[in-house]
Amino acid sequence: MGLGGCIILIAAGAILTFATDWDMQGVNLDLVGIILMVVGLIGVSTFSSIARRRRVVVPPNTPVIEEERHQSRRNGYSDGYGV
Repeated sequence: MGLGGCIILIAAGAILTFATDWDMQGVNLDLVGIILMVVGLIGVSTFSSIARRRRVVVPPNTPVIEEERHQSRRNGYSDGYGV
């Protein structure tokens, strides 16, 4: 579940908790809304901690080694296939 899904859960939970006055037999919609908001908040915090871990910090004194890549272009005739 991405960040958008978590925000949708929070919004749906807030709507169920604060904006409805329905009464269903055996279902407490206020509790369902609070559960959805809590699950959405847990998802947002998990998503943000994972996104923070993906950032790679390179120490400033680490030497950078660059290698040149030699790409030979094959035209089909020098390989013997065009003969």
